Amino acid sequence: MSKRSAQKTAIVTGGANRIGAAIARELHDMGMDVVIHFNSSTTAASTLVQKLNAARPDSAHLLQSDLREPDGCRTLIEQVYAINKRVDVLINNASVFYPTSLQEFTTGDWDELMSVNLKAPLFLAQAAAPYLARTRGSIINLADIYADQPLGNHIIYNISKAGLIMLTKSLAKELGPDVRVNAISPGVIFWHDNMNENEKNGILESTILKQQGNAKDISNAVRYLIDYADYTTGQVLVIDGGRTLCS
Repeated sequence: MSKRSAQKTAIVTGGANRIGAAIARELHDMGMDVVIHFNSSTTAASTLVQKLNAARPDSAHLLQSDLREPDGCRTLIEQVYAINKRVDVLINNASVFYPTSLQEFTTGDWDELMSVNLKAPLFLAQAAAPYLARTRGSIINLADIYADQPLGNHIIYNISKAGLIMLTKSLAKELGPDVRVNAISPGVIFWHDNMNENEKNGILESTILKQQGNAKDISNAVRYLIDYADYTTGQVLVIDGGRTLCS
């Protein structure tokens, strides 16, 4: 077996920015080769890959794909496998988030939010499952506390993330014992656009730890689920500073 084929390989969808980028850096620090998937964030994705490769040559790779198309999902996984002839970790992080009021949402809103947030993780898991089984790998889905505590005016987004939690549990049953599947539900890691200071302070006051989280909190959880949770599958790890206990 060649050195490259023995190298553990992880893919992070939507890995160019924010939580996705933090997860990619964490996986890279764990010694894995990392595939940064992006759709339109070309500059950010390229910059991250360059930084990771500067630290460890030929350890980070860049792949573009529109995850709204199932064929794009299958092709993406095949491209990941071709790098080192293995897939060890699939991080379903790519997500679409915007308001959809009950009175005004469209079929286009439904198709986009459900395709990226729920359908893509399913088709990516389907394509990756045979490769993950060979390495006894794992899937981690990035859900949201709004899957259980719905956010007003975001009905389709809430549904998509609730579906992602059920997908996590269903995949854990379908793919066990060879592949572990878990989810992480973040609370306030980054503020939503156009949120004023009063709204932010109100959220912090209704959070037990009285503070905002950061992307490292999520990447640490990813490391835990990969390296220290061999007896854990089908679970949702909530990283929200205790906010859901106050709802």
